[in-house]
Amino acid sequence: MTPRASLHSRDTVSDTLDVVLLGSARLGIRRGAVRRWLTALVRKLAPSARSVGVRFCADPAMRSLNRARRGKDQTTDVLSFPGGDTPEGYHLGDIVISVPQARRQAEAAGHSLAREIRTLLLHGVLHCLGYDHETDDGAMNRLERRLRRRWLDEP
Repeated sequence: MTPRASLHSRDTVSDTLDVVLLGSARLGIRRGAVRRWLTALVRKLAPSARSVGVRFCADPAMRSLNRARRGKDQTTDVLSFPGGDTPEGYHLGDIVISVPQARRQAEAAGHSLAREIRTLLLHGVLHCLGYDHETDDGAMNRLERRLRRRWLDEP
């Protein structure tokens, strides 16, 4: 898939960005911090985006979604579903994150859950922009490494 970032240039900057976060409160995610960080990231990478959705879930829901969408009967850390043009404007897409999996990965990497959530959101945003690390000969991975240096410093 060809990345769609070039389709959403600064010439069409959206005045508002709706960031919809679902499932965060009961899983211990700080909504305000996530919303501020994700808003800044999306405004930089997809300035014409009008909306983006994020759902935080537990492993059983992620496993079910991964099985239904990708045919893999196991949990995963993040799934992304690119959006498109809507009557309200350009919807970047929807990102689903397994919080228990994110916690395990954060512990294994020796960093905070907040940093891991940001890592997974960045990864999901890139997929929503059309990048695919499974087919792009490393383009997404190279870009993601560069963006991590800028966007993932601990607060």
